[in-house]
Amino acid sequence: MRKVSRGALLAATAMVGLSLAVTAPTAFAAQSAGTAAACQTGWGSQPKSATEDAPALLTNIRTGSHDCYDRIVFDIPAGSTSRLGYTVQYVDAFYQDGSGDPIPVSGGAILEIRVSAASYDMEHHQQTYPGKGKQPLPGVDLTGYRTFRDAKFGASFEGQSQVGLGVRARLPFKVTQLSDKLVVDVAHSW
Repeated sequence: MRKVSRGALLAATAMVGLSLAVTAPTAFAAQSAGTAAACQTGWGSQPKSATEDAPALLTNIRTGSHDCYDRIVFDIPAGSTSRLGYTVQYVDAFYQDGSGDPIPVSGGAILEIRVSAASYDMEHHQQTYPGKGKQPLPGVDLTGYRTFRDAKFGASFEGQSQVGLGVRARLPFKVTQLSDKLVVDVAHSW
């Protein structure tokens, strides 16, 4: 039997540990990338709503693209409401509140979003969000998004603001309500 020096044993142990340290993150990254690519949501595509109708003001609408979903955010000033009423649902066509006029929205499906927040402050007689009926959302550029195709402002009528969101297909979505915003995420796939 051959005798191995303690130094050689320590060196061999260190090399094995080093090789594990180098390959482990790579294996983890590959596993994480595979998990992220799957993007399991379980959200569904049925209508989602909350019935609270505390008066609130809409100040901005913005969007973002993430690995597994595209996001639209409705900004409501902090403290203007603790719970916000909303309805988010797929519709066959998008019609402007008040007039009933059809508004064309590009995409394979239309997600109508109604938020109980006006874009005009009646008390101070000033506009709080610059959206114009039947027009694209101001400052929103959907170039390069995987799911979002179009976003039109319907109207702000009787304390509710309405947006038609054109998406690639009828995909699962979720709605998250925070103290100062309403967030709608639409998945890139099922």
